[in-house]
Amino acid sequence: MYQLAFPLLIGLIIVALAFDFLNGLHDAANSIATVVGTRLLSPAAAVAFAAFFNFAAYFLALQWPQLHKVADTIGKGLIDKDLITPAVVFGALVGAMFWNVVTWVKGIPSSSSHALVGGLIGAGVAHAGISGIQWDGLNKTLIAIVLSPTLGLILTMAIMLATSWGGTRASARGAERTFRGLHLVSAGAYSLGHGLNDAQKTMGVITVLLYSTGYLHGEFHVPHWVALSCYVAIGLGTLSGGWRIIETMGTRITKLSQHQGFSASAGGSVMLFAASYLGIPVSTTHTITGCVIGAGAARRASAVRWGIARSVMVAWVITIPASAIVAALFYWAVTDLSRGLLAMEAIALVGFAMFAWRELRAQGDHYGRLAAGLGVLGFITAAMILLYGVAN
Repeated sequence: MYQLAFPLLIGLIIVALAFDFLNGLHDAANSIATVVGTRLLSPAAAVAFAAFFNFAAYFLALQWPQLHKVADTIGKGLIDKDLITPAVVFGALVGAMFWNVVTWVKGIPSSSSHALVGGLIGAGVAHAGISGIQWDGLNKTLIAIVLSPTLGLILTMAIMLATSWGGTRASARGAERTFRGLHLVSAGAYSLGHGLNDAQKTMGVITVLLYSTGYLHGEFHVPHWVALSCYVAIGLGTLSGGWRIIETMGTRITKLSQHQGFSASAGGSVMLFAASYLGIPVSTTHTITGCVIGAGAARRASAVRWGIARSVMVAWVITIPASAIVAALFYWAVTDLSRGLLAMEAIALVGFAMFAWRELRAQGDHYGRLAAGLGVLGFITAAMILLYGVAN
């Protein structure tokens, strides 16, 4: 058990919730790419739609607690929970947040989930070495990097094929009207699955922080207030939108019809609910990208802009190592470096916060402006934690 002053505990929880907010902001495109790309809903209505279902996943998990296995995988399935320290949590969150901001600014739909996984692995190895890794959980996550987009692509193509056969006698207008309704339902299901799987990753981080510092009594479990806070944070992040990534996901990879949009979001929702049940912290970005590609390829292979798809895949490959390196550096900054370097790290975090504020305001959307303070709060709080270390 590690001692941690209560103000620092609150600060780290705020950083974790800020990451959850950025996760929702960064992954807003995952939930609404198909409904925006097909013009089923306006961007503002689509964002509100996705945010509602992201938060509604909280009530789904209350009814079926077994769907909260992802939080266990993140909290104790990647790094031995008895080896995790507050410094490891700090490094992991900052590494993941840094990578999220970089890819969000560049409009690259990388994985927030794997940024957090990379952060935990990087900071955990910096603290305890390779022996601290829980290989079962890590291998399961790494395998999902390949399987989730692949299975999503195959499942979406199968749904396209089955529904095409089933609607051979329907008129074009009738089919369009039917698929508009089905698409809205499947998009809601996908947003529900997105909130369910992604919010749990931050739950796992906060829970293992409470466990390692003695603030969580009894067996490892997610307190209700932690779950509620994480679902609220990811819902607010989604509400603020992520328009650059939405453009890549919804229109630049392939043009979608209502039929394709329904198939992609239906295939993605099946994958996310299955992953949550199995306790796999799957990437919602990887999943929906595979589904969108599958929907385009089912029409014809040339309908997919494979150059864009390849650039997205390159971002997937480098996400875990990049966030792991940044997380390890911040872990060493907190634990081993001089006060002068700690102060320099704090200044860098303030710079990140200012950069994020400027980019959020550049959206020109009132949700983004309203949420700007929440978006930079994590970096500011992280900087204050480092300055607290300098002063003490």
